[in-house]
Amino acid sequence: MQCQVGAKAAVRARPAAAAGAGGRVWGVRRTGRGTSGFKVMALSTASTGVVPRLEQLLNMDTKSVTDKVIAEYIWVGGSGIDIRSKSRTLSKPVEDPSELPKWNYDGSSTGQAPGQDSEVILYPQAIFKDPFRGGNNILVMCDTYTPAGEPIPTNKRHRAAQIFSDPKVVEQVPWFGIEQEYTLLQRDVNWPLGWPVGGYPGPQGPYYCAVGADKSFGRDISDAHYKACLYAGINISGTNGEVMPGQWEYQVGPSVGIEAGDHIWISRYLLERITEQAGVVLTLDPKPIQGDWNGAGCHTNYSTKSMREDGGFEVIKKAILNLSLRHDLHISAYGEGNERRLTGLHETASIDTFSWGVANRGCSIRVGRETEAKGKGYLEDRRPASNMDPYIVTGLLAETTILWEPTLEAEALAAKKLALNV
Repeated sequence: MQCQVGAKAAVRARPAAAAGAGGRVWGVRRTGRGTSGFKVMALSTASTGVVPRLEQLLNMDTKSVTDKVIAEYIWVGGSGIDIRSKSRTLSKPVEDPSELPKWNYDGSSTGQAPGQDSEVILYPQAIFKDPFRGGNNILVMCDTYTPAGEPIPTNKRHRAAQIFSDPKVVEQVPWFGIEQEYTLLQRDVNWPLGWPVGGYPGPQGPYYCAVGADKSFGRDISDAHYKACLYAGINISGTNGEVMPGQWEYQVGPSVGIEAGDHIWISRYLLERITEQAGVVLTLDPKPIQGDWNGAGCHTNYSTKSMREDGGFEVIKKAILNLSLRHDLHISAYGEGNERRLTGLHETASIDTFSWGVANRGCSIRVGRETEAKGKGYLEDRRPASNMDPYIVTGLLAETTILWEPTLEAEALAAKKLALNV
């Protein structure tokens, strides 16, 4: 029995673990032209009557018989990287989060509240179309509060929203383009997709943006995720195979302000759901395999209105100066385990040293050749790990480059050290 999504030759499901009652194996298939959503597919090795009827119910479009819709409420769990969700019925379709009711859940079961006072309140913040259920059903990105209305510690969206609503930040219309890298693992052994179990493939080189069964592992998952994001309304702009085999990347943006974080979290939710149905494990570990293998980052491209206008390169250099003075603060908030990735090797800068350069992928901050030539554009922060919280990273970038001002003495010393003539 083989997984229906992903590199079929690389991942085989255990009959006892992947098969349900009657020896069924679950997969996912993309629908044909003119239909909506992703269809659940059940393959039976034992019975022929029950499974097709179950598949028919799972894929049923209820619009013709009821106005009611299903809303999947989604939030960030207690680890700060895990995603939780649960469903509720709405009496009719909605278009704006303000039309949705608040909800609650047991925070003691997610590591977000004590058992004796476990209620956590979900505040709906953004709506996306549901590519799994189709129709008028929706996905709802929520943030989390105590019953008294205080954001709980893992609610990083609340602080980011405050930053992005500051008039100075609003005036600058901050754009973000986020490059989310991830690694696919064989479920039973936690070893990268396409790798021999307990062994290693050939060295890096042939795998980046590659094609071919011996070089690309998991393309169907990447493609299914791409289409799911487009259907949901996520501003996904591209995808590609990465340097390490079994590793992929997709890009989201340009997104403005708080939208960047919402879109990344929902895109991660979709990826988790697709890999769940494929029987493949998704990891956002920044260095899943030690040794001479690339890690996984979440490079964040950033610009303000002033950076995008004539003379913007000078604004970019001032932003780089500010970022250098808060390097330690940013590193502390850029993802767990990032010290295993930011070693100065494999297209990274050292975690201990701030650096910048034009077209240099070994620096903390990279500026593109086109930006230098035009004298305006954007910068790329290459420090965030793949498991970073996009609310924290985007909020910090805006805060450090727009709202925070260093002392003149600190600014002068940093400019001299970085050879920045600001």
